[in-house]
Amino acid sequence: MVLQFTVLGEIASFNLVVLTVMPKSALKTFDRTRIPGNGCEAEADATNSLIIQFSDAMLLERGLSKNTLSAYRSDLKKFTTWLADHDTALLSVGRDHVLEFLSSLLAEGATPRTSARMLSSLRRFYGFLTREGVVIKDPTALIDSPKLGRPLPRSLSEKDVEKLLMAPATRTPLGMRDRAMLEILYACGLRVSELVSLEISQLNRNQGVVRIWGKGNKERLVPVGETALDWVDKYMGSARTEILQAARISASPPAAIFLSRRGQAMTRQTFWYAIKRYASAAGITQSLSPHTLRHAFATHLVNHDADLRVVQLLLGHSDLSTTQIYTHVARERIKDLHAMHHPRG
Repeated sequence: MVLQFTVLGEIASFNLVVLTVMPKSALKTFDRTRIPGNGCEAEADATNSLIIQFSDAMLLERGLSKNTLSAYRSDLKKFTTWLADHDTALLSVGRDHVLEFLSSLLAEGATPRTSARMLSSLRRFYGFLTREGVVIKDPTALIDSPKLGRPLPRSLSEKDVEKLLMAPATRTPLGMRDRAMLEILYACGLRVSELVSLEISQLNRNQGVVRIWGKGNKERLVPVGETALDWVDKYMGSARTEILQAARISASPPAAIFLSRRGQAMTRQTFWYAIKRYASAAGITQSLSPHTLRHAFATHLVNHDADLRVVQLLLGHSDLSTTQIYTHVARERIKDLHAMHHPRG
């Protein structure tokens, strides 16, 4: 299998034979005669080469998703552009350079959370270079990560979820598709990226479960409720075929369950725009995010006394502390109800 990545405007390809094992010796040897210095075209090529090798290593060693790798490359591109503007070599960066760069982001209006994510990207990149012996000292090692408060996830009430689910016009093939997608998203608490990449072979109708490969290529089985399965059956029974016929695709249809009007797998952005459109049609004024129905799934489970470790498994969280945020959401709901209904609230 050949994987391709677009890195700083260039296509990097490599053959993937074994995904689970990648000894250091398998990495391309760094050419130290082409270590980036100041102001020449070869330096930019060498910088790109380092970023490509970093991306390849993160994919093979940690199984990071395409979206996560894209975010790393975007952060590193921004950093290398800043270095070029300040006449600084990538491998000559010190702690003061990193701090100055992060300060410039804040001055440009970046949020503390964005700066923290950028520092995380740089920390991982220079950690990789240090491990491979390309640099001796990690310039991010003595920089403390900012203390960020974790905001409560934005969820929807059960009533608003019902309004959102009923918004698509199911008399049309695309409306039937969107209703099925919303039902699965809420019934299973999937990430949008997991939903749009869902393939027919991952859904077991007889057992009522869906097999999901989440972050880090971790596998989990998630139960699917009868209502969601019924809507998927309706979509698969007619609407999906009509979409393929309209797109004039008869041979070798895509494996993805949910198809765009062109008969191809949908993108995250396309479905996100659809969610916003349906929220507006349903009269939901609350600000939404791509994770809103995932948050609603978890919050409503906790509100109905689901065990937190079960919720953790269903969401695919590796750490229980990530799931515990939903107990805070439930407590906030209880406080709101008390304030609304108690005479001394």
